Amino acid sequence: MSGPLLLKGFEVELFTGRGDGTVVGVAEEVAATLPGFVTEPDHRNLEYITHPDANYTDQLTMLQEPRRRLRQWLQDRQLTLLPGSTLSLGDSHRFERSDPANAYHGFIEATYGTRVVTASVHINLGITAMGPLFAACRLMRCEAALLLALSASSPFLDGTPTGAHSQRWLQFPLTPAKVPLFLDHPHYTHWMEAQLQAGTMQNVRHLWTSVRPNGENRPHDLNRLEIRICDLISDPRVLLAVTAFAELRLLQLSRDPSSHDPLLASRLSPAELAELADSNDQAAARGSLEADLLDWRSGERLGARAWIERELVAIRPLAQQLGLDPWLVPLTVVLERGNEAMRWLAMHRQGASIAAILTNAIGEMAEGEGQAAPRNTAALNPLG
Repeated sequence: MSGPLLLKGFEVELFTGRGDGTVVGVAEEVAATLPGFVTEPDHRNLEYITHPDANYTDQLTMLQEPRRRLRQWLQDRQLTLLPGSTLSLGDSHRFERSDPANAYHGFIEATYGTRVVTASVHINLGITAMGPLFAACRLMRCEAALLLALSASSPFLDGTPTGAHSQRWLQFPLTPAKVPLFLDHPHYTHWMEAQLQAGTMQNVRHLWTSVRPNGENRPHDLNRLEIRICDLISDPRVLLAVTAFAELRLLQLSRDPSSHDPLLASRLSPAELAELADSNDQAAARGSLEADLLDWRSGERLGARAWIERELVAIRPLAQQLGLDPWLVPLTVVLERGNEAMRWLAMHRQGASIAAILTNAIGEMAEGEGQAAPRNTAALNPLG
């Protein structure tokens, strides 16, 4: 790691549809018309990517600007952007291919069906030295459940509450089913090569897990950590708050590995840590901030909300030193009011229909795209 802040970038997947929450696929047309957008295997959602930049204000602009262009294109067709990470109002019984001639898409449809038709956001953080990168992977793997707890936004599927807060994470086919806690780069490389040879992965991209190392020539040339567990976070400022939380944990790790690298600071073995992390991810998918998790340091039970609050207290001095504390403010609101899934479920228990909940959330999502950066931006941009 170098510099006061890490390079960061986002891969944002979005559903498109009508103002009542009905999903309508137009990904092929969007990708052919608007620069910067690409298709997913099912055309009901699409993706855009922000360029690597350490500056949070610049990332806010890069998150908002493509969505404004896309929103205008959709409005001309009486369509809009939809919040949430699953097909909330359906139809999950059929796959709607964006590119029928794409063989890999055909494999995905035949193997997984609509379990993969979800929307999410992937957070990429630049780390080029292999030792720090794999330590970062270990820490984020063991705390990925906290990020899912903050971001859960998929309590509905096919017009019905599923009983989960992140139906997306419960249904998405993690591949391979078991992924170890990587000890170092050679461990990761040998494991990846073994999976490709065994056919449990189709290619180097086919590692679908909560956190993974990434780069232009995987598994050999790596330059970033990719956090894949988060549901779609509709408000870009909340997304940046979650990112700041993760980045500050990684900066703590870089300053004191012996206290923050699970390989060094836990009483559990690497195999036990991997099992604990996966169990926590499932618990967070079911209950998000209300979930009981297992602390990777000791294996003791701890509520997700309490764990996040504990870490926020611990990172506050560093956040203030780097001018990042204003970017963390939205997390206080999430912890007090609940994430999107929790708020939607509360409305549903009070009698609101899923369509009405989504209509309201669509409006909130549009409003969130117009928000400005926090004040005192000079202090927020130590690299700027």
